[in-house]
Amino acid sequence: MIYSRILGTGSYLPERILTNAELEARVQTTDEWIRERTGIRQRHIAAEGETTCDISFHAAQRALEAAGVQGNEIDLVILGTTSPDIVFPSTACLLQHRIGANGCPAFDVNAACSGFMYALGIADKFIRSGSAKKALVVGAETISRVVDWNDRTTCVLFGDGAGAVVLGASEEAGILGTHMHADGGHRELLYTPVGISAGFTDGPNHGLAIHMSGNEVFKVAVKTLDAVVEETLTTHGIDKSQIDWLIPHQANLRIITATAKRLDMPMDRVIVTVDRHGNTSAASVPLALDEAVRSGRVKRGDMVLMEAFGGGFTWASALMRY
Repeated sequence: MIYSRILGTGSYLPERILTNAELEARVQTTDEWIRERTGIRQRHIAAEGETTCDISFHAAQRALEAAGVQGNEIDLVILGTTSPDIVFPSTACLLQHRIGANGCPAFDVNAACSGFMYALGIADKFIRSGSAKKALVVGAETISRVVDWNDRTTCVLFGDGAGAVVLGASEEAGILGTHMHADGGHRELLYTPVGISAGFTDGPNHGLAIHMSGNEVFKVAVKTLDAVVEETLTTHGIDKSQIDWLIPHQANLRIITATAKRLDMPMDRVIVTVDRHGNTSAASVPLALDEAVRSGRVKRGDMVLMEAFGGGFTWASALMRY
């Protein structure tokens, strides 16, 4: 049986750091209010002219180096993002050219904060079916470009960054399974009202901004993440005590804590980066994974559960033996 296995991880964060103290000067908020409700202390913001492809390239290079793989060996590129460089070509196509993987399939996946998890699930299926042998999977966002910096309920949450993994075909079990879901019935709770065929205006930023009903999103997120965790454990016949590490989407420390409690996991077995990164949307899980691997916490053979929840709503999980 062929599995997909992570050969290497990489990540990149823009140099510019935006602290809670700086946000206090922009909107009516306080460092204490932000930290108590979200756990966030700071976030990284892409520089002017720095694109999603730019930061993806840095993360991809580091993942390729860690995997010992050259760009021209990659035969599939999938990039999860809600903030592509341009409408088309896809950011995955732009990235494919920059790493020298021209000719292979390359496409973006838009599943909001679950984008990397969706991309990982798709790449896993390609490799298991024999359609690809080595895949580059990226989650990357310059989400700060669609933040309304006058809206204190959302501007404190989001940051920019990119994370990447190189997947390879293996006879040894790696990714054991992925689970993906969506429910467009919750659109109004977390969305942007502007696109190409709807809502586009000639006003500032063309009316593009994140709209969120925070309390309602929190309730649905906790409920659906509980469900997808239960689904994952049941499907694979795994007891929660067998999970070595939880790598959750980094949106809110309270949501992360609730999921850890559901698994009876101590917080020192949960990878937390939200305090330093904020919510980097599709980049959040691969950023946390790379940090966990490079810090020596997640080691080969560890059982890892990753999960994410995003606008749509979308939610997804992946269980793997790293």
